[in-house]
Amino acid sequence: MSLPARAVIHPDLSTSKQVVLIARGLALGYSDKTVLSKVELTIHEGEYWALLGRNGSGKSTFISALIGDLTPRAGILGLNRDLVLADGVGVVPQRVELTPSLPTTVREFVDLGMVGCAISRSERHQRMAHWLPRLELSGLEKHDIRALSGGQRQRTLLARALVRQPTLLLLDEPTAALDTASESAFLRIIASLHREQRMTVLFVTHDTAMARHEMTHAAWFVDGHVDAGLMSEVIDRHDGLTL
Repeated sequence: MSLPARAVIHPDLSTSKQVVLIARGLALGYSDKTVLSKVELTIHEGEYWALLGRNGSGKSTFISALIGDLTPRAGILGLNRDLVLADGVGVVPQRVELTPSLPTTVREFVDLGMVGCAISRSERHQRMAHWLPRLELSGLEKHDIRALSGGQRQRTLLARALVRQPTLLLLDEPTAALDTASESAFLRIIASLHREQRMTVLFVTHDTAMARHEMTHAAWFVDGHVDAGLMSEVIDRHDGLTL
């Protein structure tokens, strides 16, 4: 029998080090509408997941619950306790949300990613010095984000997530508004992070061709449920469906 989700938001999974995220009998929704129900999902360290499905199918709802913005209605949704204690979750949204009347530089924006992290000032500088060059943002530190190209803005969003030194990286359609060249460059960065650091990645996308080429596993959101497993198997089960 599953305990109420609110009683075990972050169950202790430290005895199973390879498990990063687990959902059992999970139900999510808003007011009187249930969006997802009976979700069963286990994600292990170092896996690269595509979250696929049509608009309104529950992908963003799942991400909202995962980052704590939405309380599960039933079931269990949990992260490995080691990740939670280490501030080890990074989030990259689809676009930059800024106050129009408040200019924000790249450095200021990326620094916001470390809010709440118990680290020294020197450590903050070290993380900034590591990630800005890695994401080809050197020389842009004092630029207003609104003056950047689309690809540069998305890399700035990624930098804000990565300065947290995450173990789990969540990306909500980060390439949706990018041209082909910028999308390819962004995907190469994510693939490198996954390969070199064994970072666990959840990538929300509508692009099944890209998902099949880049990612190892898929969670297909359809009719209020989630079909999850190895990429090739899940894609084949939903062959012919358009997103």
